[in-house]
Amino acid sequence: MQGTSYIQISKSAYKRNLSYIRQEIGEHPIISAVVKGNAYGHGIENMVKIAESAGVRHFSTFSVDEAYRVFHASKHRSHIMIMGMATEAQLDWVVENGLSIFVFGMDRMEKILSIAKQKGKKAKIHIEVETGFHRTGFEWSEREKLSKLLIENLDHLVLCGLCTHYAGAESISNYVRVKEQIETFHKFKEYFKSKGLAFSLYHTACSAAALTYPETVMDMVRIGILLYGFWPSQETYMAKYKHLLTQTTKNPLKRLLSWKSEIMSLKEVKMGDFIGYGTSYMAPRNMRIALVPVGYAHGFSRTLSNLGKVLIHGKMVSVVGTVTMNSIAVDITELRNVKAGEEVIIIGKQKSQELTVASFGETSQQVNYELLTRLPQDIKRTITT
Repeated sequence: MQGTSYIQISKSAYKRNLSYIRQEIGEHPIISAVVKGNAYGHGIENMVKIAESAGVRHFSTFSVDEAYRVFHASKHRSHIMIMGMATEAQLDWVVENGLSIFVFGMDRMEKILSIAKQKGKKAKIHIEVETGFHRTGFEWSEREKLSKLLIENLDHLVLCGLCTHYAGAESISNYVRVKEQIETFHKFKEYFKSKGLAFSLYHTACSAAALTYPETVMDMVRIGILLYGFWPSQETYMAKYKHLLTQTTKNPLKRLLSWKSEIMSLKEVKMGDFIGYGTSYMAPRNMRIALVPVGYAHGFSRTLSNLGKVLIHGKMVSVVGTVTMNSIAVDITELRNVKAGEEVIIIGKQKSQELTVASFGETSQQVNYELLTRLPQDIKRTITT
C-alpha cells in the first residue's frame, strides 16, 4: 500500500562513494559498513543488499536487534559486528550464530565466557579500550586483570579485534586530543602483545578519522556517514578540498537518498486570511497553496514552519504556516498549471534545482546524522540504479 511519501536509494551513488573511500584508505583495510540507526535512515535491508552487490562483506551495528536484521538480509554470510547494546538473552543468540561483538567491561566479558562454555562454542569478541572518549572501553588500570582473563580462556574465545573510538576526529580543534588517543591505543596494543595476545584485526578509524588521520587506518575501518554520501563535518571536507581541486569533481561523494511526495490538494487563500493552525502566517496577498501529505510525524520537523522549502515543477517553494503532524502547506502562487498528484521533492533533485539533506538540516537546526536517522522506518524505501 502506497504511503504519503517514499524514499529512493541510489545503488550507483553507493558504489561511487565506496570507490572514493577505497582510494583514500588503500586496498588492504577491510571496510566495515556501519548500518546503525536503520542504516542512517536509509533502511538496513536495502543497504545490506546494495553493499553486498558492491562487494562489502562486513557490517557494523550498534545493537543486536539491528544485527538480527542484517543477519536475515545478508545473502553472502557477511560478517556482522555489534558495537553496543546486547542483553544477556541476546548474547546467547550472538554466540550461537557466530556474530562478533565489542566487549568493553568485565560484566559482559564474564557473561560471554559463561555462554561460550555452556554452548561449547568460541565467542567472537573485539576488545574495546578506553582512549579518551569516556563512554565505553576497558580502562588502562584494568589491563592486567583483562589480559589474565583472556589468556586463561583462549579456548573459549576468538580474539577478532582490538579497537577503540576516537572522540573529536571530525574537528581540527581536537587535534591534540585525538593524537593523545592514538598514542593511548598503541600503548594498549603493545601491552597485549607483550602478554602474547594477538588480535586478528586492529581497528580504530571511523569516517572522520580515516580521512584526516591516516595513521588510524589499520586492518579495518568502520565507515558510516561517508558511504551515504556525506562528509562527517565541513572541516573534514575542507581538509581534502585542496587535493579535490585537482580532480574532475570538487565533491566525489554522492547522496544516496531522495525523499518524494505528491500534491494532495490545492486551495485559494485570500489576502489577510491565516493559513493553518494559529496565526503564524497571514496571507500577504491572494494566494494559491498546495497541501503536501508530509508532516512532523514523517520526519519533516515542526521547526520548518514558515521556513522549509520543497521543489515543485523544478522551482523552490516555501512552507507557509505551521507544519502539522501529517501535512504542510506550500506557496505555489507563482507556479502555473499545478495539479493534484504531481511530484513534490522534499530532499533531492528536480530539473536543475536540488534540496540537499544539509540545507534541509541546517534550516531545522539538525545535523545530517539526526535528520537522516529520524526518518520513520515505515516510509517505503526503494532501490534505484
